[in-house]
Amino acid sequence: MTRAHPTPATPLRIGTRGSPLALAQAHETRARLMAAHGLPEDAFEIAVIKVKGDDRHMVAADTPLKEIGNKGLFTREIEEALLDGSIDIAVHSMKDMPVEQPPGLILDCFLPREDPRDAFVSHKHGGIADLQPGQVVGSSSLRRRAQMLYRRPDLKVVEFRGNVQTRLKKLQDGVADCTFLAMAGLNRLGMADVARGPVNPEDMLPAVSQGAIGIERRLDDPTTEALLVPLHDRDTGLRLAAERTLLAGLDGSCETPIAGLALIEGDRIWLRAEILRPDGSECLTDEGRAALSDAADLGAEIARRLLGRAPAGFFDWRAA
Repeated sequence: MTRAHPTPATPLRIGTRGSPLALAQAHETRARLMAAHGLPEDAFEIAVIKVKGDDRHMVAADTPLKEIGNKGLFTREIEEALLDGSIDIAVHSMKDMPVEQPPGLILDCFLPREDPRDAFVSHKHGGIADLQPGQVVGSSSLRRRAQMLYRRPDLKVVEFRGNVQTRLKKLQDGVADCTFLAMAGLNRLGMADVARGPVNPEDMLPAVSQGAIGIERRLDDPTTEALLVPLHDRDTGLRLAAERTLLAGLDGSCETPIAGLALIEGDRIWLRAEILRPDGSECLTDEGRAALSDAADLGAEIARRLLGRAPAGFFDWRAA
């Protein structure tokens, strides 16, 4: 399904979720395409697609993600639109993306990665260390919930779903004493001042691919492939190769508490990873370094080592 070079008469259709952050990412993608190819803004059309995870009529805001079954929860409808030709590319937050794409689609263009760290957000406290026993942490992320329960079992963790604006409103209403957001999302929304500060990865290792934007396309569209080539950031691609093969090796999703962060050090890549029981009762960590060309192999190897140490039923739910 080959398309013509985009023009105002035949704009390239950019598919995205409708949240403020998703739209900011789509606008960034459009701006980069305009700059790379000298095209006007009206050579592109941003198409908002409602996905199950954002539909309040289908998914109650207080329903834990683990009860929904969330592989593809924020991507499936967008990928269906890509496959049927309703859109030409899809812009995704990479931490939402399953490790496998549907037949006919490929994800091989990544924009330069933003800050991958978590952000501590509170109206009352400056950081995790300031929280007192019994205080309430709000989070829908199973990774963050497990990490907090492991490191601070004296705290109470409650469900805290919604986009950035919704969660900030819940915090203002006193539903929790603090929450965590992605530093990258706050930066992209021009809201970095909302955070008390980024959380050191030594204290809370971030989600796999956090801070990265991926652009998905059809395999049978060489014109769009050529348009995306100048946008791809090599270092982000290498870092995500390590992190996403780690995730794939662990058969991970948002239903399993997995964290991982890869950094490039000259001609080598350093990957840190951890897996946790959902109730925070146990945490296993590993790390390794490899040549950049072996980034994907490094992720797979660390996944094998972690699984080899994890007892049967490690990811099963107890009292999480």
